[in-house]
Amino acid sequence: MSSSTVITGITTLVTNDPSVGDRSPLGLIRDAALVIEGDRVVWTGEAGTAPATDNRVDAGGRTVIPGFVDSHSHLVFAGDRTEEFNARMSGRSYTAGGIRTTVAATRAAGDAELEANLVRHLAEALRQGTTTFETKSGYGLTVEDEARALRIAARHTDEVTFLGAHIVSPEYADDPAAYVDLVTGPMLDACAPHARWIDVFCEKGAFDGDQARAILTAGRARGLHPRIHANQLGHGPGVQLAVELDAASADHCTHLTDADVDALASGRTVATLLPGAEFSTRAEWPDARRLLDAGATVALSTDCNPGSSYTSSMPFCIALAVRDMGMTPDEALWSATAGGAAALRRTDVGRLAPGARADLALLDAPSHVHLAYRPGVPLVTGVWRRGTREV
Repeated sequence: MSSSTVITGITTLVTNDPSVGDRSPLGLIRDAALVIEGDRVVWTGEAGTAPATDNRVDAGGRTVIPGFVDSHSHLVFAGDRTEEFNARMSGRSYTAGGIRTTVAATRAAGDAELEANLVRHLAEALRQGTTTFETKSGYGLTVEDEARALRIAARHTDEVTFLGAHIVSPEYADDPAAYVDLVTGPMLDACAPHARWIDVFCEKGAFDGDQARAILTAGRARGLHPRIHANQLGHGPGVQLAVELDAASADHCTHLTDADVDALASGRTVATLLPGAEFSTRAEWPDARRLLDAGATVALSTDCNPGSSYTSSMPFCIALAVRDMGMTPDEALWSATAGGAAALRRTDVGRLAPGARADLALLDAPSHVHLAYRPGVPLVTGVWRRGTREV
């Protein structure tokens, strides 16, 4: 029988369980305690009514929140794009290789280098409270390189996404139809055993609506569930296609028509917003307020990648969402935890209620609001994942 641990001395416990505490979406419990047994939460409530346990941890008047669920990242890569970023931020003209620059570096790297880079970024994210993450391939764009990226990723997370359709491989620049055939044929055959999801960058300059539908439909036939990069750079068919195919998430959602918003509000597809990308490219911010007011489910994620959003910090994304996207601190935290879980179709993470996985972060603050109130401050002072303290 596994031992039990109570974490007490919690000024504010965020459960994301609206049936407890203040009955808000965050399910806030004041002067709270939480009991962990094995890798699960087995009890939450007021500290004075906590059951007896084998072990005791004093939170010292801090806040406890669910571990962040980062549902969109690109962490299997080599190199960086510092020069490109510096030129863009300095207003200088430059010749940008973009994704192709990272593709070349990733292809040239060995497996050990790619895995070490992935592990380094995961440790960085964990220190900032991220306990569940999704990551994608997409920087190989050959059968062999895409498959090895997924094999590496699958050693570290169950939430692995095949993104062979990131851009058209440079070798197929003059024949994108042939590349779609490769993605939906031999590449999918090699990659499907190592992934849960299939993704496509549906955007002008990448893949159009018909190509995206063919890729996602082929993946679904192989047991992979769709998600999609949609409507980041301009209006397009991505969001409507996501809802049509019951994709778990449509990611970016920066440029939306009223019909797009209505579709997201009426379907199960989560609108995943990635403010790090807008920050790093000085692009237009997604309008989270518009989506929330329409009734859509919204997630926040880092989009951690070496080109357009090189951050692993969910607290930073929360601060951006509150400052520039019209979200309240409560909404931003929910979207970075329960919203991310919804974007991965998970019910065992993103909340702290009996039966949920014991993934939680300890904030050196009296309230979760400090995540936006004190941007850039390293407030996370402890992290438990699957019931074990790792930070």
